This record gives sequence, structure tokens and C-alpha cells, in this order.
Amino acid sequence: MPYFAYKARNARGELMQGVLEAPDSGAVADQLFNTGVTPIEITVTQKRVADDGEGWWARLLEKKVTSMDVQLFSRQLYTLLKSGVPIMRGLAGLQESAVSKSFAKVIKDLRESLDSGRELSAAMRRHPDVFTPFYLSMVRVGEMTGRLEDVFLRLFDHLEFDRDMRERVKTALRYPSFVVFAMIAAMVVVNMFVIPAFAGVFASMHAELPLMTRILIGTSSFTVRYWPVLAVVTVAGTLGFRSWIRTTSGRYRWDKFKLTIPVAGNIILKATLARFARSFALSSRSGVPIVQALTVVSQTVDNAYLSARVEQMRDGVERGDSILRTAAAAGVFTPVVLQMIAVGEESGAIDDLMDEVAQMYEREVDYELKTLSAQIEPIMIVFLGIMVLILALGIFLPIWDLGKAALPH
Repeated sequence: MPYFAYKARNARGELMQGVLEAPDSGAVADQLFNTGVTPIEITVTQKRVADDGEGWWARLLEKKVTSMDVQLFSRQLYTLLKSGVPIMRGLAGLQESAVSKSFAKVIKDLRESLDSGRELSAAMRRHPDVFTPFYLSMVRVGEMTGRLEDVFLRLFDHLEFDRDMRERVKTALRYPSFVVFAMIAAMVVVNMFVIPAFAGVFASMHAELPLMTRILIGTSSFTVRYWPVLAVVTVAGTLGFRSWIRTTSGRYRWDKFKLTIPVAGNIILKATLARFARSFALSSRSGVPIVQALTVVSQTVDNAYLSARVEQMRDGVERGDSILRTAAAAGVFTPVVLQMIAVGEESGAIDDLMDEVAQMYEREVDYELKTLSAQIEPIMIVFLGIMVLILALGIFLPIWDLGKAALPH
């Protein structure tokens, strides 16, 4: 259908502009009249979304829609729908009260799409960067079952849990990342400034230097001489690595490797499996068939390796295997979790048992995060000790040897 740009005035006489999709201009006028707006001008346009007179610089600096915006939107829409407010009126109110201009534009487009006869899930599908495939699938299920308000409440809970888990994992990785960065920075400073100063002193003594000192001086000389090349190689390597992990195979291998990182890998695994269990329970409780639920849940698992394991489970269930057998074949669940899945499948309460699995993983993640410092400190102390030992042997051994040679025999 063609798009029509319109100018109209609302009940307060304010000028409004926008773009609607409709069979003809008469249908656009009918849509505007139905929403209490009086059209002034309607013209055919090729643009799908009006720029509202904003310049390119304003659009460039405009903040993107965040997960928090979608989370609050879900909760507000649940409250409005449960109170019996028509969805069009509810969306109009949410558009006016939206703090984020970007999300206000998204809500405006949702209203216009609903005006043109689309379903809510189809309207949301026009914004894949805002609404995830899991979110769209759940809204679609709510439309089919007539339980849209319940779905929005569950989506709010899911997004809150998801955001909390991501923040916890980021917090867990912040300390080791900072320490590693500080160690690298210290090594660069020592190589570029400290060791060259000592190298000049040692060269003036014309003495035979120990092996460790020669290695340090050689490394420092190479760094000072070729640091532009090293910087270019580092930047190129970083860009190349980022391009590599954007590929399917690269993302799969990197996500698999992340799970093997000492301490952090275990936290990432348990946090991801908690999200999987919570998403599966939500889908199952909303009436989504198991095969479709596993398909949708695999898209919410933010790890290509674990996502492939979930898809492997889905393929097994499609062939007629039990969830227990496919979960055991995936090789990522503990025996306790497999027992809970077996009980849930046998009793028909798989959604409740998956909720229990999610809570169990959440408790384990919480414990891992609380004891993270105690787990990381010994590893960091060992690395710092090795670095200090190398520097001490390389710098102070020749001074010690020269001091002994200067003593009277």
C-alpha cells in the first residue's frame, strides 16, 4: 500500500504531521477523523517515517531506545490493558508521556500501523532493533490467546530479570578487566620509560649482564623502536577480531571459548542457562508449543554455542525424543537440573520446574558473584608476583653483581 504524508489539527488546534499507510487518501482521512484529528492536507509520499522537521545533526545525537524503555513500556501497557483502557488510547498516552524521543517515535509508528489495520505484533515487527524476536513471538501468542495483558506482565518480569542478570555479569567482569588493563599499562610504562633508563646505566658500566636483564633490555629496545608498528598491529588485530566474531563461525568459537575462562566462564554459563530456563518457563506457561518455544528461546540465549545446543534440543524434540533426553545430549546441564526436567516432564509441570531451575542458577550466580573477589585475588597476586619477580631479577641482579665486584676481597 502507498504512504501518505498528512497535516492535521487535533482537538486543541495544534498542528500535527505524520505518515500513514493506506489504500487511498480517503482511508487516511477516515483514520484521522476516527482518532479525533481533522486533516488539512494529504499527499502521496515515498517516505515511511516523517522526519518531523528535525535536522540530521539532531537525529544523529538522538539517544537510542534502551531495554529499560521497552521494559517500562511493557509494564505500563499491562496496567492500561488490565484497567480496560483501549489500546489506541493507551498508546497515545504513552507517546505523550514518553521521556525518550526515539521511543515516542516508535510508539507513534505503532499507533499509525494499528490505524492502518495491522496487528500489534506486526506493527512491532517493523522495529527489529527495539523489539526482539522473543518479544514479538510472545506478543503474537498473547494476541492469539486473548491474554495480551498477562503476556506484557510476564515480558516485564522477563526483561527485568534479563537486565539484572546482565548487570551482574558485567559487574563480575569489571574488576578482573580493570586489573588486567592496569597490568598491561604498567608493563608498557616500564618497557617504554623505566628499563631504558636502567639500560643506559648498565651500558656505562661495561659489565656482563645476566640473561634476564638482557631479555628485558632487548624487549624494551624493541618496544621503544617499533612502538608505532606495535600500535598499528594492535589496532588492526582488535578490528580483525571484532570482524571475526561477527561471523557465524567466529561468534560460535568465541562464545564457546568464553565458557572455558577460569571463574568468569562459570558465571557466564550459569547466568545464560538461568535466562534460558526463565524464557522457556515463560513461553511454556503462555501456551507456546514446546518446539516453537525452544526455537524462540534459542534466540534469547546471548551465546552462539549455547544457542546451538538449544536448537539441538529442538531438533531432538521434533524427532520425537523427550526433553530429558535432548537436554542430556546437549551436555550443558548438571545432573540435578536433568532430574528436575525429568520430574517436570513426567508430571506435566515443566514450566514450574524450569522456573525452579532458573531460580537455582540465579542463586548460584549470586553466590559466585559474592565470592568473586576471593576467587580472583589469588590469581591476580600470582600474576603480579611473577611480573615483579621478573623485573626484580632483571634490574637488581646486575646491580647486586656490580656491588659484590666492587667490594674489597
